[in-house]
Amino acid sequence: MTIHLSSSVETPARKPFLLPGETGLWEVVVGMEVHAQVASKSKLFSAASAEYGGAPNAHVSFVDAAMPGMLPVINRFCVEQAVRTGLALGAKINRWSRFDRKNYFYPDLPQGYQISQYKDPVVGEGVLSVDMDDGARFDVRIERIHLEQDAGKSIHDLDPRATFVDLNRAGVALMEIVSFPDIRAPEEGAAYLKKLRAILRAIGTCDGNMDEGSMRADVNVSVRRPGAPLGTRCEIKNVNSMRFVAQAIDFEARRQIEILESGGVIRQETRLFNAQTGETRALRSKEDAPDYRYFPDPDLLPLELEEAWIEAIRLSLPELPDAKRARFMADYGLSFYDARVLTADAERAQFYEAVAAGRDPKIAANWVSVELFGRLNKEDKEISDSPVSADALGGLLDLIADGTISGKIAKDVFEKMWAGEGGAAAIVEREGLRQITDVGAIEAAIDALIAANPDKLDEVKAKPKALGWWVGQVMKATGGKANPGAVNDILKAKLGIAD
Repeated sequence: MTIHLSSSVETPARKPFLLPGETGLWEVVVGMEVHAQVASKSKLFSAASAEYGGAPNAHVSFVDAAMPGMLPVINRFCVEQAVRTGLALGAKINRWSRFDRKNYFYPDLPQGYQISQYKDPVVGEGVLSVDMDDGARFDVRIERIHLEQDAGKSIHDLDPRATFVDLNRAGVALMEIVSFPDIRAPEEGAAYLKKLRAILRAIGTCDGNMDEGSMRADVNVSVRRPGAPLGTRCEIKNVNSMRFVAQAIDFEARRQIEILESGGVIRQETRLFNAQTGETRALRSKEDAPDYRYFPDPDLLPLELEEAWIEAIRLSLPELPDAKRARFMADYGLSFYDARVLTADAERAQFYEAVAAGRDPKIAANWVSVELFGRLNKEDKEISDSPVSADALGGLLDLIADGTISGKIAKDVFEKMWAGEGGAAAIVEREGLRQITDVGAIEAAIDALIAANPDKLDEVKAKPKALGWWVGQVMKATGGKANPGAVNDILKAKLGIAD
């Protein structure tokens, strides 16, 4: 059974966020509907492949294409993945749920309706605790998680007079994770999506690849005077990155404030976010539930889940990010911030633990979070794409620990490792980068420096802080290879500077 540890760290208070208008302050209110593609090899109601890509219409069964007489058959594994997600979010698992038909027309929706869940979803209410960069934490209540099938894709740019339809995605299983309107700032919206993505990736229910559309958010934004009733919301569809979520919330909130302060009225509508301009634009008026004419799908029996099955799924859950963060703080002595960075992604956490095994955990954390993650972010790479493995990075840290190289030289070696020039030990030997620890060689370099700079002797004796210049000159004279500790000790002895 997974043990969930709680952190004793006292978190700062959540910062209030209010946008100024010409007539006063406004509060931003945000709820989100996140569509997460279920990590499953086949679709929700057919055996067709759910793999991303492929030739157009290559992953389409008769069920997906809505051929006459074809009946949907529920994918048990997809239901299990939804239950796993609900359990990870501390949500209520409904023992009885059913599928409904949601009626609307899209050219890439062959049936003319979507099989979804409405009043009786498989997962009920839960709570997600979200951490901000400043350490503040706030809760976002989860209203529901329901399963539904995805639509296909309309392609408009292949022909100026025609639209092409690719049904590869039609029928792919989605979890729609619906929150209550508990988000109050653009950065909070981004942090919520980031935390949710980390949990889904940790439990393996969604790969979270937003570039491929396997996770995307519909962002509902409204504004109000502080303490006033909720305003009219507008929904921003299919936002596919944390940064874009924050930008969309900020623009949309300011747009609504400008309309309200000029005496206008906010109309409930669906909007799209333009990543190039950072603006939202109207797409269509927003439908309400009655517009979809929901009714129980007559081709599917209700889902009835056994308690023993749910409990078995609960016991199979891996360590979740919050529990992992608390363990990193307790076992490795890491700060809240460092532990949070290292546990934000399951793969990155696993990489760190491999590097830290048998080594100084704080030095390992610094190299992984600063040097490695910094380089990955700069080149927009995932941890799985890192040209430096955990074993290779650990080998580099071993050379620092045993005094073979200094931390400064290690950074140069890391660059060569990143460029694929070999392992740390091989690079050090090939480039002749071993630290100079021979006292005689260091003393000779220092004696030469003293002889060349007699005018600076009185200065360093009067101002010991000036020793830094001497250390730098010795390191320069030795090509950065002298052991810094030895240089300091010998300089102090020769210059007569007390510790």
